[in-house]
Amino acid sequence: MSTLAIHHLGLAVKNLPETQAFFIDCLGWEVAGEVPDYPAVFVTNGEAFLTLWQTNEGATEFDRRANIGLHHFALRVSTEAALDELFSKVSNHPGVKVEFAPEPLNGWPAKHFMIYEPGGIRMEFIYKADA
Repeated sequence: MSTLAIHHLGLAVKNLPETQAFFIDCLGWEVAGEVPDYPAVFVTNGEAFLTLWQTNEGATEFDRRANIGLHHFALRVSTEAALDELFSKVSNHPGVKVEFAPEPLNGWPAKHFMIYEPGGIRMEFIYKADA
């Protein structure tokens, strides 16, 4: 018995409409389904599949150094130029907080940047030269 890959990733966000807009309007993903009563929206880019779940009012933000849970997740980008172009677009999207701009990844043949999307989830975007 073995596992293959992540089927989907479920993320609890503080503002579902803002997070949905980030994935749809900024990254070009599509809505794959929703559960309005929860509320939840499911988005995909054709390869990755995320379930976005609205938290209750007053939910606290995650502290990656103090809590057990999702530290961040990373999305791969096809070229270094695409990474730089995506940073320009993402960093100007309303509600996005930039942790750091594109930079080399500690001696690896890769370049990456980190942001917090409008719903508070920490995300990495990465180009790896030998991928």
